[in-house]
Amino acid sequence: MSNRHPYASARWRQSGMALVAVLWMVAFLSIVATGLTRSIRQETRTAALAWQQAQAQALGDGAIQIALQTLTAKPQQFNQMTQADIAYGGVSMQVQVIPLNGLVDINAAGQALLEKTFVVAGGLSAQAAQAAAQAVVEARQRRDAQGRAQRFEAEEDLMQVPGIDYDLYARLAPLLTADLQGSGRVNPLAAPVEVLTVLSGGNVGAAARIAAARDAGAVGVDTSSLDGSLIDRASTRTLRLQARVPMADGTIVRVSRSVDLSARTADGAPWYTFRTSTSVESPRPKTS
Repeated sequence: MSNRHPYASARWRQSGMALVAVLWMVAFLSIVATGLTRSIRQETRTAALAWQQAQAQALGDGAIQIALQTLTAKPQQFNQMTQADIAYGGVSMQVQVIPLNGLVDINAAGQALLEKTFVVAGGLSAQAAQAAAQAVVEARQRRDAQGRAQRFEAEEDLMQVPGIDYDLYARLAPLLTADLQGSGRVNPLAAPVEVLTVLSGGNVGAAARIAAARDAGAVGVDTSSLDGSLIDRASTRTLRLQARVPMADGTIVRVSRSVDLSARTADGAPWYTFRTSTSVESPRPKTS
């Protein structure tokens, strides 16, 4: 038989319950503190990344402005892609000047060119590429309320076409334009090597040789390895300028501006910027 007083037993039970409550409260506060710490760290990383990208965009814009000032000094048509290293804000950046007719125009490209683009750059099978190309053609041939054929307003509109998801679009985006009203064919001297690879039917070596000869300033670049039915050597003053800004972690921020050198803005600037974008390239794997 226990000699413990009833009141003592009650106090012991109350003390035990209080201790359990304290332990639960300590555990809860620990979980909250851990969550807050992780949240703060994540917010700090996010803020740092946003700051780095904003800084990179400012650097890229500065390099592009310098390139534009050089281009507008000569009132010429452009029929060839060029690139140069431009230093701004203490950072050296590669700036590419791409005449828009060096890209695949999703508003005018024929089905054959679209199919090659989907196969070579998009990685689709021939059958899937044919279906995707046909869907693009049908989408841009739809009529609006006034009976006019609808156009893609931007490259991103391609994702509204059935069968074209974001992953496919992301692979194609650097090769595309929706801002050129031309023949729908491509000027090979203005084309990035990825577009040259499409025109060659996937012959990477041939595309690289053409790009190297062009960039070296060779006269009469041999483009016989490309599909002649997809080529047009016209010139234009509508350009895409891309600055590749190196980051400390090895990534590259690509700042892109599409401009029309034939149009002036209300403030008197000698070019009109009609599209801007910023994207991040992943670090390239190191080779041994």
